[in-house]
Amino acid sequence: MTEPLTVGLDVGATKTLGVALGPDGSVLAQERVATEPGREGVIATTAGVVETLRRATGYARPTMVGLGMPGLVDAGRGAVRHAVNLGVDGDWFPVGDMLADRIGVPVAVENDVNVAALGARALSASDDLVYLAIGTGLAAGLVLDGVLRRGGHGAAGEIGHVPVDPEGARCGCGQRGCLETVASGSALAAAWPSQGVASAQSVFAAAEDGDVRAVSVRDRFAGGVAEAVRLLALAVDPDTIVLGGGVSHLGEPLRVHVAAALAAQAASSPFLASLDLSRRLSVVPAGYPIAAIGAAMLDLPKPAEAP
Repeated sequence: MTEPLTVGLDVGATKTLGVALGPDGSVLAQERVATEPGREGVIATTAGVVETLRRATGYARPTMVGLGMPGLVDAGRGAVRHAVNLGVDGDWFPVGDMLADRIGVPVAVENDVNVAALGARALSASDDLVYLAIGTGLAAGLVLDGVLRRGGHGAAGEIGHVPVDPEGARCGCGQRGCLETVASGSALAAAWPSQGVASAQSVFAAAEDGDVRAVSVRDRFAGGVAEAVRLLALAVDPDTIVLGGGVSHLGEPLRVHVAAALAAQAASSPFLASLDLSRRLSVVPAGYPIAAIGAAMLDLPKPAEAP
């Protein structure tokens, strides 16, 4: 086939999910495999997924491959650092160049939350949005006026490390009482340990059944997410706020309880009430490969100009 085909990969510590997008942006094929750790493991995993998707779609090869990676990403260099859950630490890992050499196709690399924000943009058809990733940690991707905002030092959207309680728990970043210690999957797991079922699903189900302690844990968590939404809204005032990450598998109940917390926070503030933040909320649909789709939509970095 001669039509353009792009491939996007969401590379995580336990799995790599890839999608192939056709010229109209439709998903032609998906592939999910376990991620092999280490530099060579990541290259072998991603190259294997690209080849599987190529065969599944019948294309000679894709025109571009985009990677969403955890850790500190230098998009211009196509390199990642501090992706410790992938077994990649120390010096910069030039994953873009290494994968391009392996598969013979140009590769773009971006932070995993940022590519999810691009996927949320495609899903919502909004050029002005915040994607709030509620997983093990808490972070946001920002698309403002159609442009991905990385920040001068790559720290845009690190909302999870905003301290909100000076007497709160110590955060992994070294501060105390960060939002991440309240509004994340790890915070829920600490407050509501569960065997065999994710803590988010367990505590929301128990709260629905009337368990008083579960209601308290759920509402404190929803209040923390609402606080993150409020801070982001007051900082950049996006048209759309999309809740994603592992905890978003809760679906509509997550949106409902975060919206209720936002309403409670605005009850005594006509200013906050006028912003109508709950109306801007949505949740990523179950099974939608938002980060992989966003990765497939990346632009290739421009070559550096000669001095």
